[in-house]
Amino acid sequence: MSICLFCRPAERSGEDVDIILARMKGVKAFEKFHPNLLQQICMCGFYEYLEKGITLYRQGDIGTSWYAVLSGSLDVKVSETANHQDAVTICTLGVGTAFGESILDNTPRHATIVSRENSELLRIEQREFKTLWEKYRQCMAGLLAPPYGVMDSGATNDSDDYFSVPSEKILRAEKVLRNAILARAPHMIRDRKYHLKTYRQCCVGTELVDWLLQQSSCVHSRAHAVGMWQVLLEEGVLNHVDHELNFQDKYLFYRFLDDEEEDAVLPSDDDKREAEEELQETLLFLSQIGPDAHMRMILRKPPGQRTTEDLEIIYDELLHIKALSHLSNTVKRELAGVLIFESHAKAGTVLFNQGEEGTSWYIIQKGSVNVVIYGKGVVCTLHEGDDFGKLALVNDAPRAASIDFNRILRDVEANTVRLKEHDQDVLVLQKSLRPSRRVNSQQMSNIYIYIYFFFIIYFSPTDPALDDFVLMHCVFMPISQLCPALLASQGSEQERLDYSVASKRRVFSLALRWATLQGHHLLEDDTALSFLEELHGFVSNDARVLRPLKELLPELERILKQYSGEERLAKKQPIRSFDDILLKVYCSDHTYTTIRVPVLATGREVTAAVADKLGSTEELLMINLSSSGEKQILKPNDVSVFQSLGVNGRMFACSREQLDSLNPLAEQEGPSTGSMSSFELMSSKDLAFQMTQYDWELFSCVHEYELVYHTFGRQAYRRSTANLELFLKRFNQVQLWVVTEVCLCGTLSKRVQLLKKFIKIAAHCREFKNLNSFFAIIMGMCNPAVSRLSQTWEKLPSKFKKFYSEFESFLDPSRNHRAYRLTVAKMEPPIIPFMPLLIKDMTFTHEGNKTFVDGLVNFEKMRLIANTIRAVRHCRSQLFNAEVSPASKNPQEVRNYVRQLNVIDNQRTLSQLSFRLEPRRG
Repeated sequence: MSICLFCRPAERSGEDVDIILARMKGVKAFEKFHPNLLQQICMCGFYEYLEKGITLYRQGDIGTSWYAVLSGSLDVKVSETANHQDAVTICTLGVGTAFGESILDNTPRHATIVSRENSELLRIEQREFKTLWEKYRQCMAGLLAPPYGVMDSGATNDSDDYFSVPSEKILRAEKVLRNAILARAPHMIRDRKYHLKTYRQCCVGTELVDWLLQQSSCVHSRAHAVGMWQVLLEEGVLNHVDHELNFQDKYLFYRFLDDEEEDAVLPSDDDKREAEEELQETLLFLSQIGPDAHMRMILRKPPGQRTTEDLEIIYDELLHIKALSHLSNTVKRELAGVLIFESHAKAGTVLFNQGEEGTSWYIIQKGSVNVVIYGKGVVCTLHEGDDFGKLALVNDAPRAASIDFNRILRDVEANTVRLKEHDQDVLVLQKSLRPSRRVNSQQMSNIYIYIYFFFIIYFSPTDPALDDFVLMHCVFMPISQLCPALLASQGSEQERLDYSVASKRRVFSLALRWATLQGHHLLEDDTALSFLEELHGFVSNDARVLRPLKELLPELERILKQYSGEERLAKKQPIRSFDDILLKVYCSDHTYTTIRVPVLATGREVTAAVADKLGSTEELLMINLSSSGEKQILKPNDVSVFQSLGVNGRMFACSREQLDSLNPLAEQEGPSTGSMSSFELMSSKDLAFQMTQYDWELFSCVHEYELVYHTFGRQAYRRSTANLELFLKRFNQVQLWVVTEVCLCGTLSKRVQLLKKFIKIAAHCREFKNLNSFFAIIMGMCNPAVSRLSQTWEKLPSKFKKFYSEFESFLDPSRNHRAYRLTVAKMEPPIIPFMPLLIKDMTFTHEGNKTFVDGLVNFEKMRLIANTIRAVRHCRSQLFNAEVSPASKNPQEVRNYVRQLNVIDNQRTLSQLSFRLEPRRG
């Protein structure tokens, strides 16, 4: 999209506008905009990229543009004096926030705006913005801050009112569930007596939960079912007989809206049949919005009435709120116990005024809030996920503005890590706030070695925390330090005899767990295998005296045998850090040379190898050139440079003078004709099976440490993530395969057949538990170049439309990480997970590539990554059985086809092809 926005408005094509429009629709602030307004914004807006710490404009400047945040965040700073050094940060603008509307009346800027991180902005110049405002004033008022966006104080803001008039979809859901119950279990809705009082046509809460669990596998637990019923309760289509606001899994009476009238009409046979047909789709819809309703229900409870399960659910949700990312998980657990839910249905409600003493801290769950400063008006608008009110609360000071925002700099828990055993603190690490003393790398190393001994002493071999340490040690305690520490734990000859058996078993168990997890990484460090051999000698001697150690020896001997000698050479291995690869490097005239370099070769080493092969004496640049012509200059210290290549990307070497003249190869453009004639005769099930088999091979090669290095940055540890990158690239390739084949299919009837084929393949992928290819195919069909083909979709049979609609609802599980993780956890392995989501789920904001900030170790964030790795381990806990393949006439042909997909990876080219197939109407 950035490329399209770089073009001047007059030079933008229809395809450019469509690409921008697709991105804009994903920004929450623009969801309710009229399509015509959105299109106008796309036609006149500019793209602006700010690196971290860049001042966009200063307080007092006369504005020339209006802005909307597409990614990243920016700080709003206000100064009471003319000196910008005195400016105080009062809030942060996140994704979807709009600002700069002072250009409507040419008033000076009320605040200074500085980028908090690398950020992308949409910018509209003053003249165009005024034109849009005059034409779409009423529509834009909801996005702009007062006085331009002010609304009647009596108006209702539906986005903030959880007990509003129910939507048509919710009303339909109520009818479907009621009719389905009357069809399948009519005894559940009947008159009931309690304490001599009769309650007409009621259901019991526990029976409703039981019934829901029996109907679909998308209902994961009783708590999940409670959330689904809570949706109906909040919308007023299911009511408690005494009008309580929370649905409870107890012997309490609830009544459907259709049963409120005394002469309620029973459903006809046609109504019951329709309910049966729509039931699964309705349950899927409620299962996706149920967790949010359950969360609101929990937050409405008084803190003292929350169960342990309630607190865990709140805590899990807090982990994904960006505004809280700088707080330790200890603080988040404390917050889970005190947060309460507050709803303000009317726009214009004042939460608190400037100068008032702070009593509360707020996090916006839904809706938006304006920040107003006396004499300056509205300086910004906060949206979902933002927070405010902390500074005055922590400092016990009056409000600096009507809404205030800042970090809790004085919160000790934000700078403290506590490790507990039996609910007692046994180790406390606290960041020193004295600026005169910094912790160097050697001191950090000593801290980690101390923590290692702490694990040995306090934790049993089966404790999950010990597993976290084994998973994450590579980040902070390299093998060269861990192995000597383990050997030192054995002590002298006399000490070894005096050690208790339990202590020795702890050390040896840790070493075995570490060696098992290392796998082929043992071959990458000379220290590792020699350490295991030396440890084997120590334990063999001890085993003669301490018999309980003898039972652990066979496992160590198996590891030594597997990774030493000729046996390891005969076994097929994934890409390893010490392997060599053949890299094809192109010149500006499209000739190429092939070089052999290590997997971990840096950009500098690759450049030297190319210069040597070409006999060149001039300074060369290594360029990653995409099919769209984008050029990325590789840095000298980049590790495993080949991993940066996209699906159709190529590596080029050229002088700085030749950089501007570089053009992509013809082969990078991808195919000019589709391959439907090749695979339309192949069985959809065969294709899905062979895709699953190939995906499983790639997934099996991904080492757990690669997930760690991918998150913290492979550059910092000089480690390769080649296997993980290949697996992620496969996801992109399958997604682009779908788009390419559809856009290259010129006949309408064949395109319809093609969509049916892809929907069938996706269904079989889900059947084989290949979530990676399943999501890739669905996302391919949701690509703007495919989704805009209205004539094609109109011809698709209703049965396939229903299947696709059901599949599409799975498309964004990141909206509810908890539901997705529960789904994967309930599935029987082997499973090929939706890897991009798992990667996103364990990615967090961190400074550079360090796991500590000024000496503070963030163990809780390491545990988050460890949990993700355990999810991967669950998926691979059973092997994929390639022998149980469907009967096929040509399995080798299908196998070769799915492993050599030829695709177009240039979105602009795909959009152009799409418009040739079906030009824009009107």
